[in-house]
Amino acid sequence: MVTTIQLRPETKARLDDVKAHPRETYDETVNRLLDMAYDPEPLSEETLQRIEEGIADIRAGRYRSLDEIAREQGLK
Repeated sequence: MVTTIQLRPETKARLDDVKAHPRETYDETVNRLLDMAYDPEPLSEETLQRIEEGIADIRAGRYRSLDEIAREQGLK
């Protein structure tokens, strides 16, 4: 089955810009972009907890900037 959709010219131009190759269909392009944007595997409880801990650390000021770490490693 095929469905027709309406796109603004700017949207079509953007899709044309992100095609992997000129012969890639719009269906293939859209599906590739959706695969990149959506991860069907949910985050584990452990990962969610660690994210929450990281956010709490940032809010409490317990972090170091990338510049600071680079200086410590002699990279700057």
